[in-house]
Amino acid sequence: MNTQQLKRHCQQYPGAVATLHGEPSNILVYKVEGKTFAYFKTSEPERWRFSLRVTPDRFLELTDVPGVKPARYMGRFHWVSIVDVRKFPADYLAELVAGSYRRALESLSKAKQKALHQHASDARNGGPE
Repeated sequence: MNTQQLKRHCQQYPGAVATLHGEPSNILVYKVEGKTFAYFKTSEPERWRFSLRVTPDRFLELTDVPGVKPARYMGRFHWVSIVDVRKFPADYLAELVAGSYRRALESLSKAKQKALHQHASDARNGGPE
């Protein structure tokens, strides 16, 4: 999966919003109801480095993989950075993004989760009746 495909993949989740932040952070952030689930670094060094949140077990597993490291400032919260997404297995990457999205979603109130679920269901069925 290349960077453009991964951007589209992140955008396809219900309620996902992409926001580009310029200087000094230089990141493209994907959020659901204000909760970040993934982001890209948009400046050098490591332009298009991709970060997402994982479980503590996955964090230990992934940080032993070449090209994956604890995310800067966020590693203590089990965020990892993948330096080059093209070199990472696409299916596994999609699974990790889904898990990060799910963790962000689960941190929302039950009412917000229900509203997002209903909105996604309406969108799949052509809108509210």
